[in-house]
Amino acid sequence: MRKVTAFGSAGALVTATLIAGAVAAPTANAESRHGRNSHVSQTRGAEIAAARAAKAGIDWQDCPADWGIAKPIQCGWVTVPLDYAKPDGKKIKLAVDRIGNTGTKAERQGALVYNPGGPGGSGLRFPTRVTNKNPLWVNTSKAYDFVGFDPRGVGHSAPISCIDPQEFVKAPKMDPVPDSEADKRVQRKLAAEYADGCAERSGEMLPQMTTPNTVRDLDVIRAALGEKKLNFLGVSYGTYIAAVYGTLYPDHVRRMIADSVVNPSREKIWYEANLDQDVAFEMRWKDWQDWVAKNDASFHLGDTRAKVKDQWLKLRATAKKNPIGGVVGPAELIGFFQSAPYYDSSWVPVATVFSKYVAGDTQALVDAAAPDLTDTAGNIASENGNAVYTAVECTDAKWPTSWKKWDRDNSKLHKNYPFMTWANAWLNLPCATWPAKQQTPPTVKTGKGLPPVLIVQSTRDAATPYEGAVELHKRFKGSRLITEKDAGSHGVTGLVNPCINEKVDTYLLTGKVGAADVTCTPHATPKP
Repeated sequence: MRKVTAFGSAGALVTATLIAGAVAAPTANAESRHGRNSHVSQTRGAEIAAARAAKAGIDWQDCPADWGIAKPIQCGWVTVPLDYAKPDGKKIKLAVDRIGNTGTKAERQGALVYNPGGPGGSGLRFPTRVTNKNPLWVNTSKAYDFVGFDPRGVGHSAPISCIDPQEFVKAPKMDPVPDSEADKRVQRKLAAEYADGCAERSGEMLPQMTTPNTVRDLDVIRAALGEKKLNFLGVSYGTYIAAVYGTLYPDHVRRMIADSVVNPSREKIWYEANLDQDVAFEMRWKDWQDWVAKNDASFHLGDTRAKVKDQWLKLRATAKKNPIGGVVGPAELIGFFQSAPYYDSSWVPVATVFSKYVAGDTQALVDAAAPDLTDTAGNIASENGNAVYTAVECTDAKWPTSWKKWDRDNSKLHKNYPFMTWANAWLNLPCATWPAKQQTPPTVKTGKGLPPVLIVQSTRDAATPYEGAVELHKRFKGSRLITEKDAGSHGVTGLVNPCINEKVDTYLLTGKVGAADVTCTPHATPKP
């Protein structure tokens, strides 16, 4: 799950034989019974869409120049219904890309499809792991085509929007931590206006922006690729896509990895999951402060956590009183500093910028934390990512509509977990006044035919707390859990840790998950 401070990623290998074998096509009579815009069950609509996609395949071409995806990666489109209950109604096109397996024809095991999370993340950069010769993926890429896609509403796939992108990134925003009831009223108004903006700019899409629909899209992509069964790697929110796919299409799964797991319990999707994040972010924020203190010789921010915390509070207070460079207030600081509890790869860059600021270089912080209004393409992408995040989470499930509940829960949490709590609350508050019908999440469970799923999780993950992996492990019988102990970087399969890397390779190449769950020691701590 990703956080964005809102208010306040060769060769034609699909043969005719593979396409024909991808799904059982409906009979002509069955097709003819579905007149234009007729309502059918979403399950039936998805079957019809998958059959059509299997027949059509994907017309692979060089990627459009402005996508920034170079040859030999190829791009294409998969057509899906906007509403699966109306398979003959309005269609949208999903952007997909791929690079063929690097090994021999005999070594090829099919396509490996990837989702990086979000909601709102693009998977189109996934094939670049092959072109960039990422050492962690050399063995897997011999066996698999690497396939990425933009989920519905994201990037090139019928993108949605909720606010003008330049307005979205404009800074400084309000301090997320309210000083008064008046501050809360302003934030509530901004959240309600944002929800209204989603309806105005993307109203037709909103009711269909759900995880089950993204899962149906994924099954249509599987069929279009000519694959009888899906090989899937989902990270962060991508694990919830995996959980729901494994529930709705258990016998369509071949290999599936869930890395850094969203708790799939219906009770957690999505309000409670966000409250759980606030607690986990505070834990990982302290881990980073401890690391900074241990490396005081490099950063000069204090040799204890308390001293580092004092520097943070001082910086925050300064930015609140007079935004740094006129643009970096507390909201922008959180937007920048939250990457440290998210990813270990951010530990050194964030500490370096912080250190420079304390030493008198304010420009480094402004460059790192302030928006770039000249980067219109980047700002469009940021706003789109936030719109999709909001639309999916708000439409997926029922949210509390009582402000008293929001206020009580977040006020209580803020006392002990102040780093992210209020920022997270305002980010999600549009869901309280959401203009589209809110759905009931599916009950994630093991269906007939589901093979062993590999679950990978660090114990101190901030964005997707460890309990989520345990919950998915319970629900998917035969799954295996690899635990990276005493680590907390979000997205474990992309890190160098031989204990984990070897097991991921073994699973993808052989399907073997091992006889028991495994605990691995942490990957190397960053060095200044």
